[in-house]
Amino acid sequence: MGKVRFNVTMSLDGYVAGPSQSENDPLGAGGMDLHTWLFELEAWRKTHGEQGGEVNASTRVAEVLEGGYGAVVMGRNMFGPVRGPWGDEPWTGWWGENPPYHTPVFVLTHHQREPLKMDGGTTFHFVTDGIGPALDRARLVSDDQDVLIAGGASVIQQYLAAGLVEEFWISLVPLLLGDGERLLDNLGSSIRLDQIEAVEAPGVTHLKFVVR
Repeated sequence: MGKVRFNVTMSLDGYVAGPSQSENDPLGAGGMDLHTWLFELEAWRKTHGEQGGEVNASTRVAEVLEGGYGAVVMGRNMFGPVRGPWGDEPWTGWWGENPPYHTPVFVLTHHQREPLKMDGGTTFHFVTDGIGPALDRARLVSDDQDVLIAGGASVIQQYLAAGLVEEFWISLVPLLLGDGERLLDNLGSSIRLDQIEAVEAPGVTHLKFVVR
């Protein structure tokens, strides 16, 4: 059976998104700068139909992080900016007609909605009964691959606090956002981690942890 994991890019002061998130600025003020290391990679650019790019120590990490999972769990804020009932013309995600997941994705929400099938093998399923049932459903369809907790920070915190995460990567960027969405709040001091890998690359350090 695969692992339950997440991977996230974080500023040096602990934020995974900046303040003032909106439909036009989903990562908030300064949040897009967290991912410059990724956007500059040849591997990332190629998958988005672009030419050129760098090959460096981040290449292997990006390839590991973007593969090996058979299902995804995410929060409603990760899926989109809409709050309350879904409405007559509901939001279909940030990613256009062909989202990057190509697997079943389970979206945590308080409002029921029929599954949304997209191009490329991604189907969004909307789960109203909490993080445990969402993970159970993801495991059932993951075909013994990993289950990826895609975010945002609040959802990651909930899975960490419940003891359901087995390993994770943090890509630490030397950038201070000062405000926004912090990754490791609301967890107390009971979680014990072992760092098992560190990869230094241009503009980022990738740190891998397992949860005891």
